Amino acid sequence: MLSRPKPGESEADLLHFQNQFLAARASPAVKIVKKADKRKGEEGSTDAERPPLQDSKDVVMLDDFPDVLPVLTPAPPKKSKIKSACVRFEDEDPEERLESHDRHITAVFSKIIERDTSAVAVTMPVPTGDPFPRTFHRSEIKSEVKVGTGGKSIFAQKMAARRAAEKAAAAPSAAECVRVRSAAPAAVDPEGSAGEAPLPSFRGDKAGDSQRSCLITGEGLGSQKSEQEAQAIHKENLEKLRSMSEEEIRQEQEKLLAQLDSNLIAFLKSRRSGNEGQKKELKMEQNRPEEFVESLPVAQHGVGSSLSTRELGLEESVRKEENSKVEITDEDLPVKPKKEWIHMDNVEFDKLEWMKDLPSPRQKKTKKGMQARFSLKGELIPADADLPTHLGLHHHGEEAERAGYSLQELFHLSRSQVIQQRTLALQVLGRIVQKARAGEFASSLKGSILQLLLDAGFLFLLRFSLDDAVDNVMAASVGALQALLVSLDDEKYLDWTFSWYQGMAAFPFVPSNEEEEEEEEEELNGTEKSQDKKVKDENKPDPDVARYDVVKGLLKTRIQHRLRYILEVVRPVPTVVLDILHILTHIARHSSEACSQLLDCPRLIETVVREFLPTQWDPQVAEPGHLLTSLHGVACAAAMKFIRVLASGGRNATARLLNQFEMKRRLSRFIAEDPLDLLLPREEAIRLSTEAFRLWAVAAGYGQACELYRDLYPVLVRILQSLPELLTTCLGKSPVTDLSVQRAAAVVTLLSRVTQTAACTEELQAKLRSNGSEESEQIPPPPVTWNQVSGLQPFLETSLKKFLQEISQRETWQTFQPLTTTYVIYLGVYYSACSQQLSVNPVDCLEELERLTSEVLLPLLSQPAMHSMWDLLRPCSALCNPLSCSPAPESVSSIASLSCAGGKPPLSLVGSKSPFPFLTALLFLIDSITRVHKGLTSKYSSVLGFRGLKDYLHQSWQAGPPSVTPSSAWILRHEYHLQYFALALARRMAGACPDYAQHASLHHCVAMALLSRLLPGSEHLAYEVLLDLAFNQEFLPEGRAGGPEAADFSDILHLGTSAKLAQPGSAAASFSKATRGALLRESYQNLPSIRSCYLSHLVHLQPALMRSQASYQGRNYLIQSMLLPEVRGPILPSDWPFFPLISLYNKVTNAETRGAVLNSLPLDLVNTVTWNLQWVLLLETWRARTLQGIPTAAKLARLMCVFLTGSDLFLEAPIHHYTAALLTVYCHPKALDSLNLDAPIPGLASFHDLYISLLEQFEGVSFGDPLFGVFVLLPLQKRFSVQLRLAVFGEHASILQALGVPLQQFPVPLERYTSPPEDNLNLLRLYFRTLVTGALRHAWCPVLYVVAVAHVNCFIFSQDSTTQETDVARKSMLRKTWLLVDETLKKHLLYYRVLNAESPLGFDLYEQLPPMRLKYLQMVTQKENKENTPALVS
Repeated sequence: MLSRPKPGESEADLLHFQNQFLAARASPAVKIVKKADKRKGEEGSTDAERPPLQDSKDVVMLDDFPDVLPVLTPAPPKKSKIKSACVRFEDEDPEERLESHDRHITAVFSKIIERDTSAVAVTMPVPTGDPFPRTFHRSEIKSEVKVGTGGKSIFAQKMAARRAAEKAAAAPSAAECVRVRSAAPAAVDPEGSAGEAPLPSFRGDKAGDSQRSCLITGEGLGSQKSEQEAQAIHKENLEKLRSMSEEEIRQEQEKLLAQLDSNLIAFLKSRRSGNEGQKKELKMEQNRPEEFVESLPVAQHGVGSSLSTRELGLEESVRKEENSKVEITDEDLPVKPKKEWIHMDNVEFDKLEWMKDLPSPRQKKTKKGMQARFSLKGELIPADADLPTHLGLHHHGEEAERAGYSLQELFHLSRSQVIQQRTLALQVLGRIVQKARAGEFASSLKGSILQLLLDAGFLFLLRFSLDDAVDNVMAASVGALQALLVSLDDEKYLDWTFSWYQGMAAFPFVPSNEEEEEEEEEELNGTEKSQDKKVKDENKPDPDVARYDVVKGLLKTRIQHRLRYILEVVRPVPTVVLDILHILTHIARHSSEACSQLLDCPRLIETVVREFLPTQWDPQVAEPGHLLTSLHGVACAAAMKFIRVLASGGRNATARLLNQFEMKRRLSRFIAEDPLDLLLPREEAIRLSTEAFRLWAVAAGYGQACELYRDLYPVLVRILQSLPELLTTCLGKSPVTDLSVQRAAAVVTLLSRVTQTAACTEELQAKLRSNGSEESEQIPPPPVTWNQVSGLQPFLETSLKKFLQEISQRETWQTFQPLTTTYVIYLGVYYSACSQQLSVNPVDCLEELERLTSEVLLPLLSQPAMHSMWDLLRPCSALCNPLSCSPAPESVSSIASLSCAGGKPPLSLVGSKSPFPFLTALLFLIDSITRVHKGLTSKYSSVLGFRGLKDYLHQSWQAGPPSVTPSSAWILRHEYHLQYFALALARRMAGACPDYAQHASLHHCVAMALLSRLLPGSEHLAYEVLLDLAFNQEFLPEGRAGGPEAADFSDILHLGTSAKLAQPGSAAASFSKATRGALLRESYQNLPSIRSCYLSHLVHLQPALMRSQASYQGRNYLIQSMLLPEVRGPILPSDWPFFPLISLYNKVTNAETRGAVLNSLPLDLVNTVTWNLQWVLLLETWRARTLQGIPTAAKLARLMCVFLTGSDLFLEAPIHHYTAALLTVYCHPKALDSLNLDAPIPGLASFHDLYISLLEQFEGVSFGDPLFGVFVLLPLQKRFSVQLRLAVFGEHASILQALGVPLQQFPVPLERYTSPPEDNLNLLRLYFRTLVTGALRHAWCPVLYVVAVAHVNCFIFSQDSTTQETDVARKSMLRKTWLLVDETLKKHLLYYRVLNAESPLGFDLYEQLPPMRLKYLQMVTQKENKENTPALVS
């Protein structure tokens, strides 16, 4: 037997004893028995909770089997009872959370001052022989009251003793209080009110009460001097109150009332009042508040009255609340308590109050909004709705009489321990979100519900709920997440536009308002920016990322892994599966990075393909009335669509899907079989077949999966032969008809992509032969040739003719217009590619085009229905009707949406009656024909003559710049396609039709507007417009039709210009003075050089241009992704006409920043600036409305770059002339009225900094140039910032000697500088100082001399009431003026009368001072010699 440890033994001895005990395998002396947990039944006594020494389980060992079971990915989450109480985030500080919920009085009285203990005697504890302090028994409490009856608890006895003590210390009687209050001023102590209680009160306490606090007693200090400490604190409070004003006291009282809990306020009031007598007195005072207010002293009447009124209001509200609580009796209880019931001898009616009948709901008549409440269906319940209680919409929370649940209550229920409550809350929240996105609450609720939910953490509530182990909770969270992210109407319209021209490409669903920090990364290239952005996002917490991009935030939480687990392991019901597939589709539309993360998720794509795209399944699925209990093992169109959207993310993703996940085999399976033969419901079978063709079309768009074309060629031919039968089989409007038409359109779209890929075969084969020996990467030619695709063209053309015959039948045409559109696009693609094939006879191709024109297109254009379609362009245009593509009411910035909830109206760009898809396809076909066969251009001259097209183009270019949002970008992109092809046809008409000049100006305005609107992904169109349209002399007929002469004639008649700015002393004096007409004529002749200049400065867009050209030219082997670039705005900025000048300025500025100095500029840079100025002058003269989107201040700031670039660039004669001509345009009265230098200028961080740079440049290299001087003087107008004038007359006063702009040549009226009078005293002193010291003279700077004299004269003779400082300065300045030695300046300052542009001085003088001014002057200078009375010197 082992001995027990003895005193004095060390730890080594104890360890030795332990080893002996374990080696002996003896039974322990103590047995631990664990009691069962009542909450868990018998689980508490399971074997798993036995001590390790009593484990008697049999263990079976298996070879090659892991000891630990593999963990599911992700593992089922552990449920936490604490964390489920509310939603919290990782970066949330627990201390801050506690502080935010703290309602204790210490949250208000948070400043703690340590008491002075220097005089306190320190006593050492008395040593005792006991090991522990003596116990303190409760029987020693003196205040304890023994109650003989009832058997009360100790706590109840203590509370009774406390109440008895408080009752004993009774407060003064009501009569005493009334007597004290009648003591007039002496009774009202200004220091004794707010300092004693943190709430407003009457100041009618006894005089002694102000000497002692009724809140601070000092009982808790535990020392003998506790009362002295409390009194010191009270005095300190009184001193603080004496130092505060009445307004400060009132503000502090309001702050305390807002912060303190209502119960605490009631407690403080009870301490203040003291007893029932004071309460009675309070009621007496409430009945006559006016008498009490009148009794206050005059000095304190204001604050006293306000405090009294506020106190009365508070008491009245409390009294109303007390009155509203109706006393409950036995009669009110539905179940009468009986005496024989246990513990019901004393009925606590306040606890049974909830059993009463609810009061009838009443709508509060208040301007403040009421809390929104929703039904279990997610519907908004009106505030005055009286619904029965059996609906389950009433509860015992706030506003118990109102039916429904608020969002806060639903959030609370969603974290309940009861599974049904969690499920119901999530379901209701999902329905609310769904109805909110549909716009049902837009007119009823204030603010955005979605934004409110997201700010409250709704996204992570759903994410946490997804990890729930309960299937119902998981399903409800999936449904709510689908309602939040996915808009089925958006998906419907994206599918609708898939077969439009370039409709396969789409913008990514990336929110357009990313964080502002990314705007600072403009110096980085695209790769560096994307990498840096990715690193930043990885380092940010999930809530911060989700705040501006919900999908990116969800991906950071690895939601794809959880969704894979649900699909693979949980295997939920079909509705949940469909919701998950919709969510995955939305995530795939986000970006290429999101597609990569989905592809890289382990077993996600395998699960989707294996479970929802099987090659065979149970045939009972197709039986009518069959209830589908599980979607696993059944082919699903939503899964095929998810794979198709995933393939749109990039060619690499498509290759992985086709090869790694065996999608080629499944494509063959679902395409080879007719939808009617698929063992699925008919509509689902057609959808599945349609999505299979769309997936194949996407793959063919990359040049992939074309080998299937050869294998499935008989199937395709059979489908094409059956397409005309749709006219007879699909009659009337039905879902099956629309689905069949969409399937047929997807087939034709596939053939268009295969045709484009086959057209590249010869080109790739030639490159392969020519570069066979090089080591560079070679692109293999596709496995389909031109001869294999050209045979389908007759089938499609024949079908097109049959469908075009139905154009006069409106309903039939509206049904089959999508299919007809794809036919026309196919023919455009076919003939564009046919002309490039070496194996095709060019003569045969031209003959086919002539036949198509004469037999099909010209008869089509003469149809009356075509006139109606052209007339519908303007009503359906998004540019002419901006509201048609405005964001939805409930759209949030962090979730990209197309705002199609509820459907688009028929007369909209994507509506059912829209002519845009067909007319765009028709113009594309005409463009392809005229590009190949230029002789047919004149045949289509009638297209540009349609009145509907002309009205649409005229209205569209005059419309303001559209707002670029995710909801508008995808619509505007299709509209820009139609405008581009109309302009391309006009470009060919300009050289082929003599009478085209009448449309030239309109088309040029449209081209200029289109250039500033084209979105990323359309760089090819922008390049073509710049190359062929913008700088084309054919589109500027004014250059040949007397435009320069008209400009000269306008200058002669002074219809909009001022005097010339070239001065004989300037550098331009040696050159002949060119008129504006001559400058315009020279600019018109230099248009080819101007075009080359602009194209060279847009070379930074070359990579994007190459990607865009590959898409628009059908070079599929170069296309990397069907996702377009992210939309941050148009391709070109609105001020792109100034781009060469801005680029040159940035280049010079960057060189100077690095320390290099550019003393002289090469000739090509001088030409660059000249060509830039010529182009801007042409636009400002003949296309002024195209530049209306650029503010005048922005134009002026960009012209200043001429002077800030280099040292002597502005002295070059052509630059000087064109800058002067443009300055004349910008000094027009209308332009000056629109000039606003105080507003933010696009592209400029600070105009003040730019102006300071201009002043420094003028000081260094101006050479007194008058043109430069005018640019310096322009911002000094009175209505602009005074800081600009202070900079000139203060730090840069030396430039006043060189600003020699003659008054006769200054283009701005001087009234803009002198009116209204200057009121800045510092600037007036600078005016006077520069005049008196001679720094500002009329000979040096006549403009500012006149301005300074006018303002100083107005100031010194002003007699308006003002501050003392201004009055002293005014009189001092007048005395100094009177004592001036310079008689000329003295006369100008005293006798200035009014501005006069014809006078050499610029102003007129009084012959003698007016009597009022003379009298004022004599009064101010009365100390001076009275004989020196001013008189005009003859």
